[in-house]
Amino acid sequence: MGGMQARKIKEGIYWVGGIDWSLRLFHGYSTPRGTTYNAYLVVGEKKTALIDTVKSYLSEELLERVSSVIDLAKLDYLVCNHVEMDHSGAIPRVLERAPNATVVTCANGEKGLREHFHRDFRFQQVKTGDKLDLGGKTLSFVTTPMVHWPDNMVCYLPEDRLLFSNDSFGQHYASPERFDDELPLHLVVEEAQKYFGNIVLCFLPMVAKALEAVSGLDIDMIAPSHGLIWRSHVRTILEHYKRWTSNQPEERAIVVYDTMWDSTAKMARAISGAFENRGVPAKLYDLKESHISEIMTDVVVSRYICVGSPTLNNSILPTVASFLTYLRSLSPKKRVGLAFGSYGWGGQSIEQVNGYLKDCGFDLLEPVKAKYVPDAETLHAITAQVEKALAGLAAPKPIAIVAPSA
Repeated sequence: MGGMQARKIKEGIYWVGGIDWSLRLFHGYSTPRGTTYNAYLVVGEKKTALIDTVKSYLSEELLERVSSVIDLAKLDYLVCNHVEMDHSGAIPRVLERAPNATVVTCANGEKGLREHFHRDFRFQQVKTGDKLDLGGKTLSFVTTPMVHWPDNMVCYLPEDRLLFSNDSFGQHYASPERFDDELPLHLVVEEAQKYFGNIVLCFLPMVAKALEAVSGLDIDMIAPSHGLIWRSHVRTILEHYKRWTSNQPEERAIVVYDTMWDSTAKMARAISGAFENRGVPAKLYDLKESHISEIMTDVVVSRYICVGSPTLNNSILPTVASFLTYLRSLSPKKRVGLAFGSYGWGGQSIEQVNGYLKDCGFDLLEPVKAKYVPDAETLHAITAQVEKALAGLAAPKPIAIVAPSA
C-alpha cells in the first residue's frame, strides 16, 4: 500500500498525525528537535472519529495515514480538542474528503473555528460529561479552558483506558518513534518540562483544575497533541505534572545575564558562587548563547531567579529585556528574584531589572551593583552579600505530592 501509513497504538486506535522535521521556532519557543502534530483515528463497531488534525501544510500526510485505515468519505466525526492552527489547520481539507463528518467540539471551540475558517461546518457541541458512542468505544469529554486556550478540552476512552490529553503532557519532539519507551526517558521528560515551562506555566490554576478533573480516571496511556505517547511511564509524567503544577520550586538557582565588557559576567559567577557555598545548585545562562525558552525549562523547578544587565543608554541590554518580557508573560510564582549589573556612571539597568522581577510577583533580594570593572575584593563582597541574604530567607515548606491514578 502506497503513501504514509497509520500506526496502531491500541486495537482500533491509530496515530495518523504529521511530523514537522524542520520546525525550529514555535512562536518564540526554540524547537531544535522539531515537533509532531498528533492526530488519532478511533474505529468503533458503528462509527469512526478523527481526533484533531495537523498544521495545514501537513494535510496530505494526515489524509494518507487516515486513508490507510478507512475510506475517508465514511468518516463520521472530527473531534476538535483545540482551535490553535497546529491542530485545526487541516480541518477544511479533511472535510472536503469527508463531507458528511460532524465536527465535535465545545462551545468555545465552535466559536473559534467559525472565526478562524469562516465556514459553516456541521457542528455538535459537547461539554464535560458528554459522551460519544462509536460502538464498543466511547469518547467522554472534559472541557479544560485556558490549558492553554479558552476552547481546550480532552477526551477519554474508558474501554481502552486512554486519555487524549491535547496539549497537556506534550513535548516538541520530531522522531520516527511514537512511544515514551522507545527513547531515553530523561530526554522525553526534559522536553515535557520545557513544553510545560514555555506553554502552560502561566496557567497553573487551570492546569491544576484539569489534573483534578482527570485524577479519578483509570489511565494506562496518554496520547498528547505533540511528541511521544505515554504508555510505559504514565505515572512518571503524572507525578512530574503534579509537582510542576503545585508551583513549589526546588532549592535551585539560575543566573541569567548579558554583558558588554565581562563585568556583569564576573558578577554572575560571583553570585553563582554564593549559591554554591550555600549548597544550592546554580546554573549560569549567558543570553548571547542561550535561548530564552531553554532557560524557562529550569525556571519551572528553580526557586531563585537572578538576572543581570549592564547599563546601556540608560537602560538594559535588549537580550535581557527580551528574556524579562518573556519571563513576566509566563508569570511563575513563589520565586525569589535578584537583580544585578555593572555600570559606568548611570546604573539605571539594575533598578529596571528589579522592576521586572517585582512585576513577576517575586520576593526580592537587595539588588547587587558594581561600578566599572569589579576587582577580586568587590567580587568577594558580592558573594558575601548574596550568601547573607540567602541565610536570612525562610526555607520553603516541603509538600507531599500525590499523583493522579495511573
